[in-house]
Amino acid sequence: MIKRKILIGFLTGIFANIAGIFLYISFFSEMDIEPTIKDAIKNDYLGKVSALGAVLNFLPFFVFLKKDQLYKARGVVLATVLTALLIATSIVI
Repeated sequence: MIKRKILIGFLTGIFANIAGIFLYISFFSEMDIEPTIKDAIKNDYLGKVSALGAVLNFLPFFVFLKKDQLYKARGVVLATVLTALLIATSIVI
């Protein structure tokens, strides 16, 4: 049961991160989503876009804390840590 709650929080964190990336691109990019992502990969700033998208993880994290759903909040933190590790390894490589 606890693993299921953490998985729900993790998936919520991943979806919030993806939604944050799309919101950031739609508000601040002059191009559409696909050309912006291709340009980010080409010019090596996809990690920065992902980090800005991860800011949206604050919303489900604090909602889960407010509702006293600590395991789901842990899942959101795990998704954020995974995003940070992926960004860090892409910078090193």
